[in-house]
Amino acid sequence: MASVDVVGIRKAYGAHAVIHGVDLAIADGEFVILVGPSGCGKSTLLRMIAGLESITAGDIRIDGKVVNDLPPKDRDIAMVFQTYALYPHKTVAENMGFALKLRGAPKAEIELRVKAAAATLDLTHLLARYPRQLSGGQRQRVAMGRAIVRDPKVFLFDEPLSNLDAKLRVQMRAEIKELQQRLKTTTVYVTHDQVEAMTMADRIVVLHDGIVEQIGSPLELYDRPANTFVAGFIGSPAMNLVPGTIRAGGFATDGGATLPLASAPAGSEGRRAVYGIRPEHFLLGGALKAEVAVVEPTGSETQVFVRYGTDKVVAAFRDRVAARPGEEIAVTPDPAAVHLFDEATGKRLG
Repeated sequence: MASVDVVGIRKAYGAHAVIHGVDLAIADGEFVILVGPSGCGKSTLLRMIAGLESITAGDIRIDGKVVNDLPPKDRDIAMVFQTYALYPHKTVAENMGFALKLRGAPKAEIELRVKAAAATLDLTHLLARYPRQLSGGQRQRVAMGRAIVRDPKVFLFDEPLSNLDAKLRVQMRAEIKELQQRLKTTTVYVTHDQVEAMTMADRIVVLHDGIVEQIGSPLELYDRPANTFVAGFIGSPAMNLVPGTIRAGGFATDGGATLPLASAPAGSEGRRAVYGIRPEHFLLGGALKAEVAVVEPTGSETQVFVRYGTDKVVAAFRDRVAARPGEEIAVTPDPAAVHLFDEATGKRLG
């Protein structure tokens, strides 16, 4: 196991910069997830840690040692790819032990490590099969097993679950998290799926256009997003973000509604801002009326899209909501759960 430090990392392809001075300290044994929309630079950053991409500026340190000029094979890392990257003509056992074979490890040691990893991942009964005989989830386990047998200092995962169906993704999320907790190996994981990030990570790094927007635990990012980008990206369904003006009696939206505020920063009356409220922080009842646009029952909750004037928001309730489109219902944001952001900069107020 080892720490990973990313210090002032920049990456440019010619005149086009894609990573703009990222700093990140990952502790020994920590599970850190890089998350963000497509093209934000998360996979590029991971590949620089792995040594698969050159670094334009800055340093990457693994266990305190600068590895900028080391080839991937000398960094003592193991990477699990989105495409599994298994050899089709080799059995599961041969795929898992191939890296050790290249190192010249004794046959008995390779067999011992492969059997141990297979037992950990419930692959023992599949060791003689070929990749074409496996399901997507089994192939992913084999790719993980190949990484485990190397006993690396750092695991790197590049969107490993994106090719799996929804049910299998949920199962594999839990298996990867449980495995990392058992092995206690430092892990850096890339995904565009914020639900994966929220459920698996010790800390999340939110990237946008090559810069770090916020770093924190899943609940820190959920409870106190630093800006409107993080607020809108973390959480499913996403936080409602409504522009308007802070008033003495509440928040006046551009759509003509007045939404409740428990408090606002001193001297902010008349200031342009963005009102943030998560769908689950609405209350049924109160004096505030809204027109129902769409009702989406999911079983565990009911999502209701409503309009306050011309402002459209989504509210989520555990209760069954019988309202129909076009009807008016009383639905009110919980004032204690409101977030305010500066309209011009997007940064959190207070």
